[in-house]
Amino acid sequence: MRIAMWSGPRNLSTAMMYAFASRSDCSVIDEPFYAAYLTATNDVHPMQQAILDAQPTNASDVVNQCLGPNPDGSEHFYQKQMTHHMVDGFPLNWLAELTNVFLIRHPARVVASYQQKREKPTLADIGFERQLDLFNFVTHRLGQTPIVIDSDDILANPGKALSALCEAIGITYQPQMLTWPTGGNKADGVWAPHWYASVWKSTGLKACDKKPLPHLDDSLRNISDSALPYYKELLRYRLIT
Repeated sequence: MRIAMWSGPRNLSTAMMYAFASRSDCSVIDEPFYAAYLTATNDVHPMQQAILDAQPTNASDVVNQCLGPNPDGSEHFYQKQMTHHMVDGFPLNWLAELTNVFLIRHPARVVASYQQKREKPTLADIGFERQLDLFNFVTHRLGQTPIVIDSDDILANPGKALSALCEAIGITYQPQMLTWPTGGNKADGVWAPHWYASVWKSTGLKACDKKPLPHLDDSLRNISDSALPYYKELLRYRLIT
């Protein structure tokens, strides 16, 4: 099975990749379209040249990689995919070959976290509008019923949430998904030193109480408010209510 987890940045996406990498039957790939996205948009990100040197820059080549043999001959292939990387003109019909899951997070939490790593984010940077576009494409064009899971539900009860997710996509839950060693994963992209410091220090997913939404300045609050309708629309379909 090829599992594509579609999210914006700072959505608990790396922790979810680590959870699936901890399975005995699953290989993972980290944001395979990052270099192709940078090439297509001329956007400038931290560690830009290292990313361009590390990955294919042609979207069709990335699609072939995502649909190719599962790395290490594993039964399942988990793909951490960023919604904003799928810019206009990139092929989408290949999503029909995937089990598509949408990982969401309240935009106030996203922009507060993103700002700490890359200043002055835009609405496009955090991927909410594109996430809903992709959800609608999978639903209406491909005829699938994609799964939506909220990061708050995962953090409230990781075992319950991951068990429900595994059941929904048709694989057996493995308790080792809740833990991993510190220091990162061999599948981490070259950009990991800039973005993944906190998850590198972690040892797994642990239940925690839901925190109040962060205080935002006017600029970030405007972005959060603009993203909120897209988040709320996807929240209607979330797996755990």
